[in-house]
Amino acid sequence: MAKSKHYYIRKAHRWLGVILGIQFLLWTIGGLYFSWSNMDEVHGDFQKKNAPLLSSNISLVSPTMVLDTIKKVHRIDSVVSIQLIEILGKPFYQVRCISAIHNEANHQHDIQSMNHLADAITGQLRGPLTKEEAVDVAKMRFNGEPKVKSVEYLTGTNGHHEYRESPLPAYAITFEHPSKTTVYVASELGTIQKFRNNKWRIFDFLWMMHTMDYESRDHIGNWLLRAFSIFGLVTVISGFALFFVSIKRRKKKVTNFPSLN
Repeated sequence: MAKSKHYYIRKAHRWLGVILGIQFLLWTIGGLYFSWSNMDEVHGDFQKKNAPLLSSNISLVSPTMVLDTIKKVHRIDSVVSIQLIEILGKPFYQVRCISAIHNEANHQHDIQSMNHLADAITGQLRGPLTKEEAVDVAKMRFNGEPKVKSVEYLTGTNGHHEYRESPLPAYAITFEHPSKTTVYVASELGTIQKFRNNKWRIFDFLWMMHTMDYESRDHIGNWLLRAFSIFGLVTVISGFALFFVSIKRRKKKVTNFPSLN
């Protein structure tokens, strides 16, 4: 006997319901965690000390002098930014620039980003932060008296790393703390970039499940999420179809029921 359309609709609705039900559960768990979380704790703001301010009495050299010094060593085509920063109590210029290098192989220009640190008092260039300097920078910005658990030097990260899409190279300084906080210090920039703790890691994992972006975790316009939204709509429509078909079938049974009279 040929199976009715009602059978196939019910079958499809059942399987879509199971598949989507799992994802709906994950969305609900993620939504609960997001709405009940204190974002200051997720971002580690309670663990951060304010950056120390520089005295207004310091005598600084001109940034032009620093640029001239850099040009003697590296070619500069464009300046992205020049910022006055503090590193372990001393003022430095953080210079971010771009140079276009001609590639003989394909006769094109390769864009190269460069970061430089220069003493803002003397104008002399200095190299990237050492491991010891990076640890001291992290300690100065971490509340309390933290003990260093481990230090890792990062030159690359993947799409799932908690320091993804951030300036490299960098030092990852992990402290002995209940939150298992790791402070990331960009060695060429001389500044702290990220605070990452366990609450942030849970948030990040649930965000990946929420957006269904299993490659980079942050792309909310991926095709998998779009497909599931369509499947959700189809499931709701098929549910209404089953409901109305069931009512129609019941009415038909009532109408065809033999009279006792």
